[in-house]
Amino acid sequence: MFLEIATTLGAISGAVVSTLIRASIIFIIFGIVLILSVIQLVKRIGKEFLSGVAGDRLARILNLEGQYYDEAIGRDIEYRADRTPVGFGMMYIAGLISGLLGIGSGPFKVLAMDLAMRLPMKVSSATSNFMIGVTAAASAGIYFLRGDINPFIAAPVALGVLLGAILGARWLPKVRSSLIRKIFAMVLIAIALQMIIRGLTVGI
Repeated sequence: MFLEIATTLGAISGAVVSTLIRASIIFIIFGIVLILSVIQLVKRIGKEFLSGVAGDRLARILNLEGQYYDEAIGRDIEYRADRTPVGFGMMYIAGLISGLLGIGSGPFKVLAMDLAMRLPMKVSSATSNFMIGVTAAASAGIYFLRGDINPFIAAPVALGVLLGAILGARWLPKVRSSLIRKIFAMVLIAIALQMIIRGLTVGI
């Protein structure tokens, strides 16, 4: 919820200024940023989790730590957040992207928690999933009032997403973090290429 403050502010900011900025430029910029982020992600593919993360002072004050049982490796994993201010800033950008482009910012949130805050991949994925609803609602209200959302289109899409989310949540505890990171890297590359192509073709 602490990080949600940043993403919600970013989502509202993005939705407000979305009509003032050319979407094509934004798509291309963030597509390139995603590709660069994948490079850093690939460097950690073989690691199940990071050990020896002491956490920064703000994380300790806010008690940003926890523990979960990893079924894939059969042991409890303790974790704590690090570089919290950097993660908070990246969360604002994630919300901004969501508001500007009208897309889910889940991948950007996972990157912020995994790369910047050095949280386990499973924790990053699960936390991002929890946060998406609040971030989306913050900007969706503005879009709905402007008439940009068609409920008849959104409803069947939402049902498909719900089904996928349920299956993914059941599958997540049973697989190794290294595999999740590999899949996530491929998804990021696909999203980045799609964003760049869309940025180059918008308005053509």
